[in-house]
Amino acid sequence: MIGDFYGPCLSVAARYDRAVGYFTSTSLALAANGVQRLAARRGAIRLVASPHLNAEDIEQIELGYEYRSIIAAAISRELGPQVEKSPALLARMGLLGQLVGDGTLDIRIAIVRRNDRLALYHEKIGIFVDDQGDMVAFNGSSNETASALIDNFESVEVFQGWLPGDQARVKRIAEDFDALWNGTTAHVEVLDFPTLGKERLVQLGKAAKQRGVEHLPPASESGVLIGGRAGSYPIPRLPAGVTLRDYQREAVKRWFAANGRGVFQMATGTGKTLTALAAMTKMAEIYEREKKPLLAVVVAPQIDLVDQWKREAERFGIHALCCYDSAATWTQAATALTIGLASRTTGFGMLITTNATLTREPFQEFLQRQRAPFVFVADEAHNLGSTAGLSALPTFAAHRMALTATPERWFDPAGTQALADYFGPTVIELGLAEAIGIGALCEYNYYPVPVALNEDESESYAELSQRIGRLFATGAEPDGTEEGGTQLSRLLQRRAQLLAHASGKLMALERRLRERAEDPWQLLYCAEGSPPSGGPRQVDEVLRLAGADLGIPSHTYTSTETREERQSLLDRFRRGDLRALVSMRCLDEGVDVPDARRAYILASTSNPRQFIQRRGRILRRSPDKEFAEIVDFIAVPEGHVDMKIERQLLRREIARFADFAATARNAGEALAIMRPIRETYGLMDV
Repeated sequence: MIGDFYGPCLSVAARYDRAVGYFTSTSLALAANGVQRLAARRGAIRLVASPHLNAEDIEQIELGYEYRSIIAAAISRELGPQVEKSPALLARMGLLGQLVGDGTLDIRIAIVRRNDRLALYHEKIGIFVDDQGDMVAFNGSSNETASALIDNFESVEVFQGWLPGDQARVKRIAEDFDALWNGTTAHVEVLDFPTLGKERLVQLGKAAKQRGVEHLPPASESGVLIGGRAGSYPIPRLPAGVTLRDYQREAVKRWFAANGRGVFQMATGTGKTLTALAAMTKMAEIYEREKKPLLAVVVAPQIDLVDQWKREAERFGIHALCCYDSAATWTQAATALTIGLASRTTGFGMLITTNATLTREPFQEFLQRQRAPFVFVADEAHNLGSTAGLSALPTFAAHRMALTATPERWFDPAGTQALADYFGPTVIELGLAEAIGIGALCEYNYYPVPVALNEDESESYAELSQRIGRLFATGAEPDGTEEGGTQLSRLLQRRAQLLAHASGKLMALERRLRERAEDPWQLLYCAEGSPPSGGPRQVDEVLRLAGADLGIPSHTYTSTETREERQSLLDRFRRGDLRALVSMRCLDEGVDVPDARRAYILASTSNPRQFIQRRGRILRRSPDKEFAEIVDFIAVPEGHVDMKIERQLLRREIARFADFAATARNAGEALAIMRPIRETYGLMDV
């Protein structure tokens, strides 16, 4: 193809017009002599091709994102710093840059548009024109790549414009190219090659000359500049090497038996997301056999969990669209996705959003337009039991799935029941002890650390307790609407903050951390807010202690870090570059940190869901992880306190302790540490 056709034609051509699906710099390097002769005669090459897009680019275009900016970014990516690291690649890109710089080569990008759908341009035609105006036109299977021109079995039909029998064909092909180049071809949009791309090519041309590599022979194909492939709405598939556990298969089976509705009540860390994706995969396969497309709408409480869901879905071959932040960033893409899916007889699409976005008007309006059957999946579903959350649940969702380790909402039986009524029966109930017993979670040691209040804290604590006791005596209820109830709630919150920020916890933590300063994969959970007496936040004090004082590579993991920063922190933590993450609430629900080996709990709310979630974070299985450790700092009031009131307060703390100790490897040791306190306050029954 090169020696008998391209090379000879380029050697005598004054212009070379080429429209092709795939093009690489290697193709021109292979015919370098002919190209150089054309350039020496101040000839011109006009090239039209599809953009070279990776899977993520294709996904974004199919979902309706601004394709012009995606194409520009894709071209810039192909011309990135990696080009200069390879002499052979720099030589080929440099050739393009020299041709662009001297005005020989002009490139345009073609995209096929039909209604609201985009596709990639794949026509393959070409025309050589000499100084006398004679033309050679051709079409056929060959792309402008080294493999097509040398290795593959390819064919082209060639027509000579000076032969009477070929003139009509040559004229038609030339007119087709001119229409394409000028942007008048039906359903095809032609874009100028991005300015930044041209400037970068010219820069590479100069760099190739400076390094003396512009005349290197073409090497194996790499560094594709333009050329692409189309995407689709693929049916998800279980990832290779992934085998569901027996309880996960049984959960999927029971969900189908309940007509695709139900609650997956599974201990944190037992693979709720994997189980849900497996169920959706099975449902998509059923819809495919029935010649129907299927949409899945997944909602999670935090953006971090949305991103985590997207990564997990990609393992199943699902290209999900994330919907959060401003509605302008996702409404067009979401509409394009669902319209495209509805126009097919098979296919699968997924939208992932946050609880907050779900409840807002734009997403509710979008859901109202979805009349085809879809799967609605709520991760950490207990969060949707509020009035706003319940009103946002789509009543017309044919299939529903709730994922949670703790379906009961704290002090909200009505919300708990409303969620059960919406999602359906509990199809699996896998508790912590059972999960550890079957190996789904790792075993753990539990170390309670009683911490006494100092003198000032004890006085403040006693004063608050007396005021709380007097309000209780009047019949006031926390969170009540009357003045006494509101005052009682504030006092209880102040006392809880006092316990959470007890100064002795930092000293006790220092002793523990100093012993483990060289160990990676440690989580530190701190109290929220600031101490009642003022001063630095506990999270800042703990970071200073771990990082500056003990030299442990540490970082906060809180809402103040951006989403990208938090993902980077998790990556560094997994690698062991960061030995400790210091958090307040951001690591409570859903965030996957299976490498974590040890957790220090300096404070927890009285809501049992929080410590259940935190324990689940640390018990996820990971290679070479035999067991985990939980160090729990429990503030204990001393001095002049009302024993009856303190018994009521400590009952909740001791309940958490007893729950943690019950399933620990060292249950006897943990119980022995707390026995004196339980006896003092008469809490041996907890």
